[in-house]
Amino acid sequence: MRRALVTGGASPIGAAICRALARDGCAVVVHAHANADGATALAAEIGGTPASFDVTDHDATLAACNALLEAGPIQVLVHNAGIHDDVPMAAMTQTQWRRVMAVSLDGFFHVARPLLLPMMGTRHGRIVAMSSVSAIMGNRGQANYAAAKAGLIGAVRALSMECAPRGVTVNAVAPGLIDSPAIAGAVAPEVVKQIVPAKRLGRPEEVADLVAFLCSERAGYISGQTVSINGGMA
Repeated sequence: MRRALVTGGASPIGAAICRALARDGCAVVVHAHANADGATALAAEIGGTPASFDVTDHDATLAACNALLEAGPIQVLVHNAGIHDDVPMAAMTQTQWRRVMAVSLDGFFHVARPLLLPMMGTRHGRIVAMSSVSAIMGNRGQANYAAAKAGLIGAVRALSMECAPRGVTVNAVAPGLIDSPAIAGAVAPEVVKQIVPAKRLGRPEEVADLVAFLCSERAGYISGQTVSINGGMA
């Protein structure tokens, strides 16, 4: 059975990804930091394992990954952890810039690096980094978020070249507006209809199905790609 780690696994998209991977037969490690209780509950639901650590903390993440590796290699990694701290750049503080970068971009490095050699040693693996439509088309007030998510796309392209000879694929998924309490509270339905050609929010399960496909045997020849799922926005 393949072991999978999903960072930010207790979020709406993360939880949908965890469920999809579990349905596909993976033993899923559900990661969370702020919502450790949510990760524990979801892990119990899908027969997985909870894990709580701060992906922005290099040493804590390394220790957590090494502990996970004691049970064997992780062959599926989905880096879904990410945060927003939206403000126009002229008013953005260094803390707001660094905090968003730290979770999405630094967190990817912190989590992926210790898992890579054991994964490549099995000559099979799947890595998916969750980017965003903001990285592709930009969004006002999200210079920090767009930069972090665009950085993931560059990291994926380079890492895919390093991993391909060992049977490990590395891809990015760039969701648009996906239904969640945060999006529902921030974007009115009439605005969604104006900016999304599909005239609706995406569903977390739709994103999860795409991620699960990229993590499956069927996607073994897809690597270094950024796949958008945004209802036609970009």
